Formats: sequence, structure tokens, C-alpha cells
Amino acid sequence: MAEVVIEVRGLTKHYPDAKAVDGIDFEVRAGEIFSLLGPNGAGKTTTVEILEGLRDPTGGEARVFGVDVRTGYAKIRDRVGVLPQDFEPFDRLKPREAVAYWAALFDRTLAKKDVEDVLERVGLTSRADAQSMTLSGGEKRRLGIALSLVGDPDLVFLDEPTTGLDPSARRDLWGLIRGLKAAGKTVVLTTHYLDEAEQLADDVAIMNKGKIVSHGTPEELISRHGGGTTIVLAGAGQDGAAVLAARGIPATVENGNVLVHVATPSEVRKMLATVAAVEIPVTEIYTKRATLEDVFMKVVGARMAEGELAA
Repeated sequence: MAEVVIEVRGLTKHYPDAKAVDGIDFEVRAGEIFSLLGPNGAGKTTTVEILEGLRDPTGGEARVFGVDVRTGYAKIRDRVGVLPQDFEPFDRLKPREAVAYWAALFDRTLAKKDVEDVLERVGLTSRADAQSMTLSGGEKRRLGIALSLVGDPDLVFLDEPTTGLDPSARRDLWGLIRGLKAAGKTVVLTTHYLDEAEQLADDVAIMNKGKIVSHGTPEELISRHGGGTTIVLAGAGQDGAAVLAARGIPATVENGNVLVHVATPSEVRKMLATVAAVEIPVTEIYTKRATLEDVFMKVVGARMAEGELAA
């Protein structure tokens, strides 16, 4: 089993008017992408900033590479790279200049080839001599990741790396993040994009109001909370649902489509064959698997609604 890179036990960060982090536990193992998922204000960034040595916790324990983040971060800082949520590049510097300057800030001297290697890794070689102010949103985030990779760290924190990007730029960055894992890096990814966590993460912790409300691999979370698979009979309508009901097949209607819920994967093929054999006018039949969005709405959405009702 891979070594534990991050160990968090009973971690808290309290302010006079809020409990930003309220007694959480998790581990991150070497070589995996670990995602903290949750709505704005859930405590994700505060948790990450504690692990980056930027904030002191109120209580509990947080260790990175076996070092207590409150007392020993200087020993491991060279092994950690950070892309903060609010990163903005140096507008007047070119990417190659920004990488060299960033290295100098941390008392590192990079050879020209080292700078070129970092820019090549993040796909900015062709834009190395453009002023940073002229970079696109995706290119600016790539430059931020390039700066986080100065010194070839073993652990990289990426806080909301794709916020505000168009779908194409987001997927380009997904490829870059997968590349970090392929290179043996451990990645801590905070995001409020559900599909991003589902596509990238090996392990996911869902946070809400300072607490971890569910934790596991994307598949485990979907299996535990997602509610199985839905067979969709497009265009079948109320008449189609009535025909299925007469045959003892529970179904619901949504936007003119008939939905048949199947709880376990082993039942999908049998039920699909059963409903396909029923004489119902449809435009198409397909299956729809539960996603992390369904999980999120179940474990976080319900809590948010309860909070609103209580208020």
C-alpha cells in the first residue's frame, strides 16, 4: 500500500462567528488524486490552506509527509507546490520570466532548460514569450500550475484550478492534471465542479458546513448514494408508464419520458430486455447511470434544504 502523504485527524478551524472546519478526518496516499468537493463556504479552501502551512488550525492534527504542519513545515516546503484559488499571473512578465522569477523567490536557481521543461510540461512552450496579460484564462491557469511545479514537488495543491474556464479549456487542464498523476505526483484538488471530481479523483471527500459528509472513491459514493441506474424510454409518456404498471413494472414520467429505476447493476440487463419487449411507442431507449451530481444533491442538497427550513 502506498505511503500516507497527508494525515488529518479531528481537524478544526473555528472563528468567533463560524466553524470553518469542524472535526474532519481523512488520509491522502502517494500518487493519488484526492478531491475535496463541496459548495462555496464548505471549508475546502480553509482545509487546504492549513495543509499548505498558511493557516494554523484551532485543534486536531494535520501532518504532511509525517510532519506537523504547525511546527515543521519548513522541513517539507520544498516538496510541496501550490496553485491558490485566486492566482493571478505577473501581467508584465513572460511565462519563462515568471517561472524563473518564482524560483528565485524561493531561493532556487533554474537553468534555462529547467524553465523550458516546466513550460513544456504544462503546454506553454509556444506562449513562453508572450506577456502574461495576453494569455487566455486557461493559459493563465496553466502558468499557475507551472509555478506550482517549480522545484519538482512531490505533492501539488490545486485549489479550484478550472474555475471560470470554458468547457474546452477545463478538459485541457484535466489532461494536465492526469499527467501530474502519471508522473508520480500526489494531487489535492479542491473543486465545486462535480464532473471534475468524478473524472479525475481516486478518492473524494464531500464537505458541507465544515464537515465531511461522505467519503470514498467516486464509484463507492455513487453506489452508496446515487440510487443505481435508470432506464429511459424517451417519448413514452403517461400511456407508456401505464402499460408498464399493468405488467408490474414501476415507472415514473419526467418531461414525457418514462423512467424505470434499477437498484443494482446485475438487474440492468434483465430489466432492459423486459421493457424493450413491451409494445410502447418510443423514440429511443437508453440507460442513465447515477453521477456524483446525484450523490451531491442527496448528501448536501438535503442538508442545505434542512438548513433553509430551520432558518
